[in-house]
Amino acid sequence: MEKFEFLLGDWNLEYRIPKSAFSEAGSDSGTGTIKRALDGKYVYFDYSTRKGGEAHAIFAWDEKAKVYRYWWFENTGNFLTATCNFVNDETLFLNWHDTLLIQTFTKESPNKVVLRMEHPNAQGKYESVLEVIFTRK
Repeated sequence: MEKFEFLLGDWNLEYRIPKSAFSEAGSDSGTGTIKRALDGKYVYFDYSTRKGGEAHAIFAWDEKAKVYRYWWFENTGNFLTATCNFVNDETLFLNWHDTLLIQTFTKESPNKVVLRMEHPNAQGKYESVLEVIFTRK
C-alpha cells in the first residue's frame, strides 16, 4: 500500500464534467481526504462536494489475484467496484467492473493529482466524462 503515498493527504477538489452520454456539462468543487487505515492494510478516500455529493471509497490489496480492489459508495446509494493497479509510480489505473469506464489518478506534481474518467465513444476512442483536479491543502 506504499504506492498510494502520492495520493495521501487532504485535498481541494475541482470537478470538470464535459457534456457526454452520462451527463450535461457542469462543474463542482469540494474537499477530500485520502488516508491509510487498519494498520496500513487499506486506503480510504472520503470526499464531499459543494453541491452535496458525498462518497467513501476503499482500496485494498488482493494477495491472491495480485491486484488492488476498489469499492466506491455514494450518498445517492450508487456503488461500484473496480480492479486497479499502478502502471508506474505516479499513475494508478482503474477498470470499473460492469461498465466500460476507465479511470486514472495521475500525479502531476507533489501537490497536484488529476483524476480522469473516460468512456469509449462510437469511434472506439476514449472520451472524458469526468476530470477532477486534486490540489493539496
